[in-house]
Amino acid sequence: MRKKLFVTTALPYANGPFHIGHIMEYIQADIWVRFQRMRGTEVHFVCADDAHGAPIMLKAQTEGISPQELVRRISATRPKSLNEFQISFDHWYSTDSPENVDLSQDIYRKLKDRGLIYVKPVEQYYDPVKGMFLADRYIKGECPNCHTKDQYADACEGCSKVNSPSELINPYSTISGTKPVLKTSEHFFFRLSDPRCINFLTTWLNTPNRLQPEVANKAREWLTGGGEEALGDWDISRDAPYFGIPIPDAPGKYFYVWLDAPVGYLASLKNYFDIGKARLRGENRSFEQFLASDDIEQIHFIGKDIIYFHTLFWPAMLEFAGRPYRVPDHVYVHGFITVSGEKMSKSRGTGISPEQYLESKLNPEWLRYYLAAKLNSSVEDLDFNPDDFMARINSDVVGKYINIASRAAQFISKYFHNQLTRRLFTEADHWNALSYGVISVDGNQSLDWLVSWKQRAKVVGMLYEEREFSKAIRAAMDLADNINQYFDFGKAWKNVKQDVPLEQERAHFICSVALEGFRILTILLKPVLPRIAEQAEGFLNIDPLKWKDIDNSLPPGHIINTYSHLANRIDSKQIERLFEVEKDANAVLDSKPAAEAPPKGVTVTADTPAPTTISIDEFKRVDLRVAKIANAEHVEGADKLLKLTLDLGFETRTVFAGIKSAYDPAVLIGRLTVVVANLAPRKMKFGVSQGMVLAASGDEPGLYLLSPDSGAKPGMRIS
Repeated sequence: MRKKLFVTTALPYANGPFHIGHIMEYIQADIWVRFQRMRGTEVHFVCADDAHGAPIMLKAQTEGISPQELVRRISATRPKSLNEFQISFDHWYSTDSPENVDLSQDIYRKLKDRGLIYVKPVEQYYDPVKGMFLADRYIKGECPNCHTKDQYADACEGCSKVNSPSELINPYSTISGTKPVLKTSEHFFFRLSDPRCINFLTTWLNTPNRLQPEVANKAREWLTGGGEEALGDWDISRDAPYFGIPIPDAPGKYFYVWLDAPVGYLASLKNYFDIGKARLRGENRSFEQFLASDDIEQIHFIGKDIIYFHTLFWPAMLEFAGRPYRVPDHVYVHGFITVSGEKMSKSRGTGISPEQYLESKLNPEWLRYYLAAKLNSSVEDLDFNPDDFMARINSDVVGKYINIASRAAQFISKYFHNQLTRRLFTEADHWNALSYGVISVDGNQSLDWLVSWKQRAKVVGMLYEEREFSKAIRAAMDLADNINQYFDFGKAWKNVKQDVPLEQERAHFICSVALEGFRILTILLKPVLPRIAEQAEGFLNIDPLKWKDIDNSLPPGHIINTYSHLANRIDSKQIERLFEVEKDANAVLDSKPAAEAPPKGVTVTADTPAPTTISIDEFKRVDLRVAKIANAEHVEGADKLLKLTLDLGFETRTVFAGIKSAYDPAVLIGRLTVVVANLAPRKMKFGVSQGMVLAASGDEPGLYLLSPDSGAKPGMRIS
């Protein structure tokens, strides 16, 4: 028996709903966890919301609520997706918890006692209006190299040069629009460059099978690199105002979110133990006893974008905090998910949100299967291709796997009263070669087919263990092909209709063996398709299947239940709905005659009767923002449209606006306007429009863009 497992996935940031990358990671971990549980391994599978940091604090402020209220609202959206996609977490918690405060502060004190924490002054930009120090992502200015305006320091869009915020010309805060000032503050650092840390990490990274080879190599580059790649000490503090965990001996200072976020794994586990859930998995030890025990493996599933934190900072923190903390035994890293070879982007129509997937009425287990058919133990990216997705599900799952049960069950039900042949097995429930001798299919005894299926099934178990899911799925489908071949060669449909007892017995036998093959396949696919497997167990009238049941078999004369279809094929219309960008109000206007339809991308007010009144809460749902027109250009083939590139301060958007008749694109560049920022993206012939600029018009000809007063900055809210 292997050790008991403590398994986590990366924590989703609690400022928005799950995206498809979260679901991909959770499905990957869940498949592996379900397989381990089927083998009889004790697994404790936990996760939590990453609830701290400046982005959550600032978003809560813009909505006029507390950060805790924002986190609670986001957290309330989690169960639906987790349940629908069959993610079997034992516990879901939050980093904004008493347990995380206690554990983070305890780790800090122990690191400080080891001489690994020190303080030094840091000069940083400060927003005098917001009264807060600014992270680099909240500062924009003119690139000192190519003089492109409104650029972040880390990567100029004009020349790709990486600057520091202090190098930007005329920098401004994207939060308030004001010019920041340089101020000095005392910051706390974790001494990652300490020889003790370097020696430990060198040993930890060189431990065989702890990390994938490419991950270990990259971490070693960071550990041993020179110049900009040299491993530096880690700034672990932030100044108030900040939503986070207070540093216990430094009033007004908080732990940087990346210190307490991974501690959230342990906080979730501690709460899971403290409220008694661990006992339901057979674990009677305390959290501290469990964590410090030598019979535990600690395993993290993460994306490749957070390798730096999980392979350097996190293990070093745990190692030098000492018992009961333990360093990870394995960190399993995966790549990103793309759509038809392109980066995921909802605004470009290449995004898949879990919510939209479910609204498309697609079976959530189809996504589990498709991802499993693509995932392996490497860090390579995974591509979601809609056509391939539909073909794999319809061919593999429905056309091969489910088809076996559908074909065989109809004969067992119609001709043999739902009872399998009594000639399958001996009383000892082992294969009886003599009983198969008279039943041959395609020149081979049925026993040969069955023994082959069981041998091939055991290989799939090794592939699951190694996280080679795509190979496991391929092997399972090869087996499904073989079972279908057995049924085709046996021609049960022909024999069962003959009024000859021996021929009917042969048909009975072949259908029963095919259902035994279906049972074996169900075991192999259960980690991937748990809900369908449960339905299959109900149809077969058997207890929940374990991995060891590959060596067992259906009893002689076993009674099955009447078959009802386990799943339907995917319809192409469901795929269309999956990639359909939500329609905005203008989409309704497309059906009007051209002379009556207002220009696309523009809100029009005219001398028409006022609409029905709305409440202040309804008005607040519309997110109006100041936007700077960074670029304007004609759209080839469009009579009315201009393509506007809008700077909203915190991001850049593309909007197609029907104002070509009123404006020369050249005079619009640099102008401020007003945009509806939370309007759903809309697919158009010429691209995706990511918002709506506001303009006025009346009965007379003419369109007039709305503009804010001088002094307004991109990104400011209009209320």
